[in-house]
Amino acid sequence: MTKILKRASLAILFPAFLTAFILASIARGQAAAQSVPTLKAAPAANVRALFVSDIHFEPFWDPGKAVKLAATPTDQWKAILAAPDSPDRTDRFAAIERACPTRGEDTTYALYQSSLRAIRRQAAGAKFVAVSGDLIAHSFTCKFTAVFPQASPGDYRAFVEKTIAFVVDSLREALPSVPVYAALGNNDSDCGDYQLDANSEFLAATAKLMAADLPLAERQRAEHDFAAGGYFSVSLPAPIEHARLLVLDDLFMSRRYQTCAGKSDRAPAAAQIAWLKQQLNQARRSGVRIWVIAHIPPGIDAYSTATKHRNICSGEEPAMFLNSEALPEALADYGDVIRLAIFAHTHMDELRLLEPAKSGAHESGVALKMVSSISPIDGNNPSFTVAQIDPRSATLKDYRVFVASNQTGVNTAWSEEYDFAKTYQKADFSAASLKRLIAEFDADPVAQTSASRNFIRDYSPGLGVPELEAFWPQYVCALKHDDGPAFATCACAALSRPPGP
Repeated sequence: MTKILKRASLAILFPAFLTAFILASIARGQAAAQSVPTLKAAPAANVRALFVSDIHFEPFWDPGKAVKLAATPTDQWKAILAAPDSPDRTDRFAAIERACPTRGEDTTYALYQSSLRAIRRQAAGAKFVAVSGDLIAHSFTCKFTAVFPQASPGDYRAFVEKTIAFVVDSLREALPSVPVYAALGNNDSDCGDYQLDANSEFLAATAKLMAADLPLAERQRAEHDFAAGGYFSVSLPAPIEHARLLVLDDLFMSRRYQTCAGKSDRAPAAAQIAWLKQQLNQARRSGVRIWVIAHIPPGIDAYSTATKHRNICSGEEPAMFLNSEALPEALADYGDVIRLAIFAHTHMDELRLLEPAKSGAHESGVALKMVSSISPIDGNNPSFTVAQIDPRSATLKDYRVFVASNQTGVNTAWSEEYDFAKTYQKADFSAASLKRLIAEFDADPVAQTSASRNFIRDYSPGLGVPELEAFWPQYVCALKHDDGPAFATCACAALSRPPGP
C-alpha cells in the first residue's frame, strides 16, 4: 500500500518537476544566448572597376597605315599598327596637321599600348570598365578627307565604326572577360564633331559593339535603345548588389549639337530625358541603386568662363556645357537612387556635386566624378582611374589615379598620382563627402590648405601646373552650382571678398 502511494505521489509530482526543469533549462539557454555576442556579418570586400575616358585614338598618325586599316578587318589592325613606320610618315602627318590644325596631338598606337599595359597591371581583377566617351581623335573628319579625298560618306562611317571597335576591343583584350560599358562622346560620330542623327545606321551598327558584353536577357533591349539615341541600361555585375548602370549620349543636349544636316533638333534630347526619368522612377520603386555615365558634364565650364573673360557680374552668361538644365535637374532629383554619375570631356581630373534646386524628400544630391583623359592633347599626361566600390551599397569608396611619365608611350612609366581617400581624408566619394570637401574649398579662397593645393596640383594629371589658382574661388562655385544664375551669384560674391586669408 505504501509503495502504491509513493508511485502515485511520483506520478503526480513528476509532470510538475519536469515542467519546472524544462522551464529552467529554457531560461538558462536564453541567458546563455544573451551572454554570447551576436556575430555580425563581415563587410563585403570592395571590388575594383576601371574608369577611362577621352582616349581619342589617332589612326592617322601614319597615313600610309591608315590606308591599310581602312581595307582591313579590325581584328587585324594591331599587326598593321605595330609594324615599322612608313618612310614618309613624319612628312605626311605634318601635312595633315597643317590642313587640320588641332591644339596638340592625340593618342598614338604606342601610347595606347602603353596605357593598356598599365591598365592590365593596375586594374587587374576589375569587375567592369566604364568608358565615358570620345574614343576617336579630334578633327577626324578633316583628317579622313586628307587621306581619302575620294571617299564616300559610307566609307567614312565604316572607318569611324572600325576605329571605335578597335578602341573598345583593345580594352576587352587588356582585361579579358571583364565587361566594358562605353558611352559615346561628341567626337564619336559618323558625320562630324558635335553632330549626330538619332535612329541612324551608325547608332544601329555601334549598338551591337556596345551591347556585346551585356547579359543575353538585356542585350536586345539595349541594342534597341542605343540605336534610337545612344543610351542603354545594364545591371552592374556581381558581386555588386541591386545596381544598374545607365549609359547616356548627352551630345544631343550639348549647346553645340546639330544633326548631320547641320540643323537644330531638340527631340532626341527630350526623348532621352524621358527615358532617363522612366529608368530612375522604376529604380526608386524597386529599390535599385543607379550609376550614370555620359560624356559632357552638366553645369558650368569654369575654365572657359575665366579664360574667355566672361563678365558674369555685368550680366554676361558663363560658358555652359549643355543647352539646358534638364539633365542636371533630372539627376539631382534622384539623389536617393543615384550613387554616382561619371562624366569627362574636359580631360582634367575633376568632381562636381549636383543638388536639387527645390527642397523636398530627396535632398542628398548626386556625386559626380569627371575622369581625366588618355589623350595628351591638352598638355596633361595620360591617366586612368581605378575605383574601389562597396558591392552592397554600390558606393564609390575610393579611387586612385595612375598617370604616365610622358605623353608618347615610348619608355613610359606609370605611377600613382594620388589616392582620393588618403588625400582628402574622406570615407567615400558620396554626395555627403563631396559636400564637406567643397565646403572646405569654399572656406579657403586663397587655396592655402592641403586639400585645395592637392586638388589644384592633380587637376591636370602629371603636370602639377597651378592654373586654377588664378580663379580658384570662382572654380569652387562651379563645383556646387550647375545653373548660370546661381553660379554668377556665388562667383561675384567670391570676387567681392577682400584678399587674404
